[in-house]
Amino acid sequence: MPVNYTTPAPEQLLPVPGVRLGVAEAGVRKANRKDLVVMALDEGTAVAGVFTSNRFCAAPVQVCREHLATGATAIRAIVINTGNANAGTGADGLARARSTCEALATQMSLKPTQVLPFSTGVIMETLPVDRIAAGLPAALADLAPAHWARAAEGIMTTDTCPKAASRQVQIGGKTVTITGISKGAGMIRPNMATMLGFVATDAVLAPELLQPLVTNAANASFNRITIDGDTSTNDSFILMATGQAGHARISSLDSAEGQALQAAVSAVAAELAQAIVRDGEGATKFISVKIEGGKTEAECLQAAYAVAHSPLVKTAFFASDPNLGRILAAVGYAGFDDLDQGLIDLYLDDVHVVTRGGRRPEYREEDGARVMKQAEITVRVNLNRGSAQATVWTCDFSYDYVRINADYRS
Repeated sequence: MPVNYTTPAPEQLLPVPGVRLGVAEAGVRKANRKDLVVMALDEGTAVAGVFTSNRFCAAPVQVCREHLATGATAIRAIVINTGNANAGTGADGLARARSTCEALATQMSLKPTQVLPFSTGVIMETLPVDRIAAGLPAALADLAPAHWARAAEGIMTTDTCPKAASRQVQIGGKTVTITGISKGAGMIRPNMATMLGFVATDAVLAPELLQPLVTNAANASFNRITIDGDTSTNDSFILMATGQAGHARISSLDSAEGQALQAAVSAVAAELAQAIVRDGEGATKFISVKIEGGKTEAECLQAAYAVAHSPLVKTAFFASDPNLGRILAAVGYAGFDDLDQGLIDLYLDDVHVVTRGGRRPEYREEDGARVMKQAEITVRVNLNRGSAQATVWTCDFSYDYVRINADYRS
């Protein structure tokens, strides 16, 4: 079960004018499960995305990049299948991803380049395009603005619950809506994780602002999470702006309106990203790793990732064992040639464990054990070498993580 996370009720997920969603059971890998989602976008919607840094990226990622290159306002539909990642499938996989776009484009009277395809699931298996094409009419018949909750369920793989978020913000005297869904539970690492994220807003902004907007949001959310340190082949985070909110057009992200929109989009993305960690495969604890006192944000992230990726740290948290030397060791091998260990302070929530590189005389192990038993824990390390800081989110490693991944293909 996810750590302190409850999926929002369907009525809490606010429709975004200009976006309709439909879900179907196509039997891509297993029967009797929602595994096909279509999003229909009104004309004039701008779309931008951030994708995996894995050079062995999946066929749909390659096709998405090609289609987005035709222009931010060219995309009119999105199709997502679960159960099969269409990764490691070579030229045949690319052809099948394009065939999926062609099938949906034909039924919606669009050009194939106006469709973005997404796949998630098992790698190195042939994508059953015939099943997807056969399921498209049902997904199209299901299209409705309020089907965000159904879509969140339709993109799940090893997730134990759907993940969604929604909020509204006032911009230029008008109410702007931001709603999104995500999936992911394992093979999660920054840049990006094995996750899919889709966020839509009816904000009115210049199309060229959408790419920096989604990049900034990703850097504050999906690029701050890690479950197991593996960078997937299919990661994608898509932002859609329909421009139907009715306020004056935002022409700069540095303006008050641009900053308000950026904050709201980033907040929704962070909520979706943290939901992925809370639902990490086998997770029993949600852990925030905060590094303070760095020279730059980049080095703070470097240290935070070292702690958050460490299997030894993560297994200690699962066992509620205050074996906190593992945290110091991870900071030590993070890659700073000039790190002064004599300056470091370490805290577990309110418990001050290490001061100036050594065990604090007042620290008692029972205090550390008390914090380690909590479902949510903050690890705070102060490097005391500057004013920068950064936070990443992770979870523990349990027996179930091994079981889930050992049995994933069966």
